[in-house]
Amino acid sequence: MSEKQIYRLVHGQARAGALAAIKSAPDGFVVTIQPPTRTLEQNARMWAMLTDVSKQVEWYGRKLSPANWKHVFSAALDKQDVVPGIDGGFVVLGKSTSKMSIRQMAALQELMSAFGAERGVLWSEPGMQGYEDLAASARRAA
Repeated sequence: MSEKQIYRLVHGQARAGALAAIKSAPDGFVVTIQPPTRTLEQNARMWAMLTDVSKQVEWYGRKLSPANWKHVFSAALDKQDVVPGIDGGFVVLGKSTSKMSIRQMAALQELMSAFGAERGVLWSEPGMQGYEDLAASARRAA
């Protein structure tokens, strides 16, 4: 048996394969059942959104890279902890977006959408046009 096998439980044959692998696994192997992680589409959309925010929002007098914005948003999503860094500054004990479930990634993108709407971010992602329309309506109403 190889070191790692992954089965996506989407049909009976996959479930049967997973059961067979469990039955034949040596003692001490570990089985983990977890929700699916984010989709490739969600990942692409997240990076497009992060890039838009990076280009359009100044954060406390600084422009942040898309990767740094990812840390800001993922930390905000789970109210994550901050500790002092080894050589000064602070380190956010963040969550990896690659390990997020589809539901968690959707929540992260909703947070990003709300943040962008509050700051007038114009989204380059075609699917984000609805958020731009809502943000424009909110600004007109204010």
